[in-house]
Amino acid sequence: MSGGGHEKRGRNLKPQRLLIALTAIVLVVAGCSDRGGGGDEGGGGSTSAESASSSFGDLTDVCQAGDAKGSPTQGVTDGEVRVGVFSDVGFNKNSEFIDAAKVFTSWCNELGGINGRKIVANTRDAKLMETRQQMIAACREDFALVGGGSGLDGLGVKERLGCTLPNFVAQTVQPASTGSDLQIAASPASTAGYDPFFGFRSWLMNEAYPDSRNAVGIINGDSPLTKSIGKQAVEATEAAGGMFVYNDVYPAMGISDWTPYAQALKNEGVKGLIFYGQFQQLAKLESVLSGMDYKLDWIDSNNNAYGQQFIELLGTSADSQNNYVDLGGVSPISSTEPAMKDLTALYAKYAPDADITLPAIRAISSWLLFAKSAASCGDDLTRTCLYNAGKAETAWTGGGLTAPQNLAAPAPPSPCFNVQKATSNGWEDADFRPDNGQYRCDSPPYKYTGDYGAPMTLADVGKSMNDVK
Repeated sequence: MSGGGHEKRGRNLKPQRLLIALTAIVLVVAGCSDRGGGGDEGGGGSTSAESASSSFGDLTDVCQAGDAKGSPTQGVTDGEVRVGVFSDVGFNKNSEFIDAAKVFTSWCNELGGINGRKIVANTRDAKLMETRQQMIAACREDFALVGGGSGLDGLGVKERLGCTLPNFVAQTVQPASTGSDLQIAASPASTAGYDPFFGFRSWLMNEAYPDSRNAVGIINGDSPLTKSIGKQAVEATEAAGGMFVYNDVYPAMGISDWTPYAQALKNEGVKGLIFYGQFQQLAKLESVLSGMDYKLDWIDSNNNAYGQQFIELLGTSADSQNNYVDLGGVSPISSTEPAMKDLTALYAKYAPDADITLPAIRAISSWLLFAKSAASCGDDLTRTCLYNAGKAETAWTGGGLTAPQNLAAPAPPSPCFNVQKATSNGWEDADFRPDNGQYRCDSPPYKYTGDYGAPMTLADVGKSMNDVK
């Protein structure tokens, strides 16, 4: 997952072992998937174009009427552009990517679509284990993929590259997917081979709480995939100057009594804790810690916890413990910046019962990039034109939803991060010394030295950009 929220799963053992492994994936990928009903169509908007503005943040003319003609490639006709939206909604019941697709396509189509072509969004519900099947379906029907993600996204990359399907992705998880060819991450996200939290954890240990540097702990879900993420965190944290005194896992299905873990943290004198897993489990652990009057200097609760539900689960621990999340250069939901105000207004109009989440913000940035790139192609809306237009952006912000991203050269990643702290009043800006508006942009890149897998390329499936039509 991205500047935050990410994880993996699966294994081919007995049913109960498999269930545990699958649950472990959701531990860390809770924010990585969403949506509903593979093949369902979304989009539309019934009010007149005069009632909506085509501007978003500092972007203008995002969507527009027109008379585009021709069917230059699969999924594009005189009147429509058909795209796929990946999700695991059938598994995790999380509809955030589907909601984002509904909001954007309703607004865009009300304005006329892409040069007059209406956007039709096909939900590709991978249900965690059906990534490959849904990708095959997308290969048959869709022009591109936009604003989605799934927990086991690596399982569909071979098929996607084989059918040369561009992906304007909201969130990636597995190494084969992160940084793969024909894929553009329009918002700050994991960059292949680089630690996304280096600046954040350096700030925690070396500036905010320097006494914690030599007393760091990590608790991770007990799954091969989530443990790999833990190894990356340990490597990068040590490179930033941290020393681990505690490293443990917990059962993937969760536990009812966190007392042994809390006691171990206290016995080892842990002052800073990195937690990878379900935030519901972290809230239970913190309740025990607070009950024994043991306060950590900081807890990196990972940005899957960024939401009101975690605040409510924490209860009094919201103030008795110090929970931090790194949004990785994505605007806080509470921001008063114009782009966030515009996003809030669009959700209020087109999906009033849906929550704006961190993955949803990433998805909207992807939709905005897709729309701008597609509009620039005019009648000749091909995959090559779309992809090249998206990759040409060297300071993309999604209208102001994120810190600037160089999509032409995503590695090394953006040096920007921003930190939120949990309180009983909700999530608030931490004192992380921003130097560029909402963000702090002085984080040096850290490239892993360990081998954690590599992204898939067109060459891996016997293709090249010459095959993209």
